[in-house]
Amino acid sequence: MTTFRVTPVDWLDESMRLRSSKGSVTGPLPIVLLCSACIVIGLLWDISWHSTIGRDTFWSPPHLLEQLGAVVAGLSCGWLVLRTTFRGSREARNASVRFWGFSGPLGAWVIIWGTFVMVASAPFDNWWHNAYGLDVKIVSPPHMVLALGMIAIEIGAMLMALAAQNRAWDLDEIHSLGWAYAIAGGVLVTMVATVVTEYASRPNQMHSPLFYQVAGGVFPVFLAAFARSGRLRLPATTAAGIYMLIVLTMIWILQLAPAHPKLAPIYNPVTHMVPPHFPLLLIVPALGLDLLIGRRRARGTWGRTLLAGLVFIALLLAVQWFFGEFLLSPHARNLFFGADQWPYFIQLGPWQYRFWGVPVTASGQLNVHVIAGGLGIAALTAMASVRLGVWCGNGMSRVMR
Repeated sequence: MTTFRVTPVDWLDESMRLRSSKGSVTGPLPIVLLCSACIVIGLLWDISWHSTIGRDTFWSPPHLLEQLGAVVAGLSCGWLVLRTTFRGSREARNASVRFWGFSGPLGAWVIIWGTFVMVASAPFDNWWHNAYGLDVKIVSPPHMVLALGMIAIEIGAMLMALAAQNRAWDLDEIHSLGWAYAIAGGVLVTMVATVVTEYASRPNQMHSPLFYQVAGGVFPVFLAAFARSGRLRLPATTAAGIYMLIVLTMIWILQLAPAHPKLAPIYNPVTHMVPPHFPLLLIVPALGLDLLIGRRRARGTWGRTLLAGLVFIALLLAVQWFFGEFLLSPHARNLFFGADQWPYFIQLGPWQYRFWGVPVTASGQLNVHVIAGGLGIAALTAMASVRLGVWCGNGMSRVMR
């Protein structure tokens, strides 16, 4: 009679080996999160600088803050890769990704790549202005290269926090790393909102179908991913709240700083820094996503995710349509809301208190059919965005390297 003996040679599976590394590959995480926040703060400051003073040299304070944040983040992750490769424990290497013979967390590699892109964008931007003149638009080739590097660094910071959160077992550690992940997510949402600010930020745009189409296509994918992969009670809502806090803080601080335009033509002689627009009330539709497709819910079905996209647009429409009217009213022209503050190169007029891009009939009345059709497209876009976000979030919940 044959007998079999089971010898537990390696009873830890891959997941357990990764979890056993604890925080051995997350040493620079606080530094990386701080640098990520500095980058997006520098970007908001830079836009305000351009709107108030005009284009300055590369050595302006906002530019230096952005590049300093990128360099420090890149160097911190480079040190982490070298330490893990040559001095790291077996557990640390198990929780790393190998590339060209070096080992490091996936987020660290993304940050290193983003740092190179950001640094390379500086001479590109300078050459662009020398060749084609000054510009004040966010969407231009050098600015998009810069934004790509910034987003890469912020995604890298988010991935580092995500992997550490997913490896954690201790409840206190899970909670603290869940907050780190939410902070990284809030910074990323701030960056995305800044990139699309020309299409979905001004209160004048909040009666236009295009506003909801852009917002419905861009934001749900990130917020749905946070809702599925975050370990906090309401991760998407928390990330949206952090986004609002960052922008509000910049509004309250910047408009108190005296500044004057230095680049002609000057149509609006401002005397203080022009702040960003009041943040979108994403916290409301984000709460709807948390409640419908959050981690504690059953795995998202097609029906649930499609409903979540529809709810996102409905809640966004409910809050932004009327809040846009408030922001155009005299009640919002104060230090708290910071409304009705325009760049120095804008010729002011009655148009600044009207809604833009609103479909009207030949008689000047609202074209309800066109608006309804545009909002229908926004709802379909949001559904697709939520579905993509759920798919990404389900995959992100398993990231441990």
